Amino acid sequence: MKKYTFTEKKDTRSGFGAGMQVLGQTNPNVVALCADLIGSLKLDAFIKENPERFFQTGIAEANMICIAAGLTIGGKIPFATTFANFGTGRVYDQIRQSVAYSNKNVKIACSHAGLTLGEDGATHQILEDLGMMKMLPGMTVINPCDYNQTKAATIAVAEYEGPVYLRFGRPVVPIFTDPNQEFIIGKAWTVNEGKDVSIFATGHLVWEAILAGEILAEKGIDAEIINIHTIKPLDEEAVLASVRKTGCAVSAEEHQIAGGLGDSIAQVLIKQHLAPLEYVGVEDSFGESGTPAQLMEKYGLNAASIVEKALKAIARKQA
Repeated sequence: MKKYTFTEKKDTRSGFGAGMQVLGQTNPNVVALCADLIGSLKLDAFIKENPERFFQTGIAEANMICIAAGLTIGGKIPFATTFANFGTGRVYDQIRQSVAYSNKNVKIACSHAGLTLGEDGATHQILEDLGMMKMLPGMTVINPCDYNQTKAATIAVAEYEGPVYLRFGRPVVPIFTDPNQEFIIGKAWTVNEGKDVSIFATGHLVWEAILAGEILAEKGIDAEIINIHTIKPLDEEAVLASVRKTGCAVSAEEHQIAGGLGDSIAQVLIKQHLAPLEYVGVEDSFGESGTPAQLMEKYGLNAASIVEKALKAIARKQA
């Protein structure tokens, strides 16, 4: 098993900000919009260097989405930014009608997703966004795992033609991916190869899956860990190749189990290769106030839960 280490932690939203700064310097068609959350979305550098390419819409997220859709008609590549709860749940109708239905080249880039928003509580901790967005026809859905991958994803998204939902977060997490990586939309990354169980993780749960793999290795279990950074289109070939080898799987995500990554994997397996699948995610519950670490532990979004579900999946395979 390959060992992953880190020397620094950063929030994935800062990776987005770094990617936007690069795009500001390299792609004149990229513009940014924000619903009164410039600091939270780490847009300061982009705005300082490209003030004429930034639009502050204020606390009017529905208007921001519609403006972004209009900007695409003139050839611009708009990144509409806010908290994930406001950028998906609050404006779902505008996204459906003005962006997805008309296939506008809008990039909806949202921070503060999931439980790790922390102390702001359930009203801000959206856990349904991946499901909502992946159900929209033509919408690409991306959930990177660390600072470097978020930066690379942001740059890649600007080159991709079509509507995209890019999800990232607030807490600092280990930086363990290559700073010079090529981000390929729709192509999963095999973090570690294994033969006993497949662990498909996304976002903040990828690092937890790596830790789980180390614990499982101490138990003599060889886990294959795959980073599913693109929820849609799902890399079905990678999913099937892994599960055909290991015979069972675990999905891990900071999202409701219903409608998330696990559901997408289950659809692939039920149609093409039946195998035991266990889920790590939030089970039909809203969040609450607490530190990110407290909430991840309480709701079972950690390495210990991944290990537990991996052992269960293996037991089902052997039954």
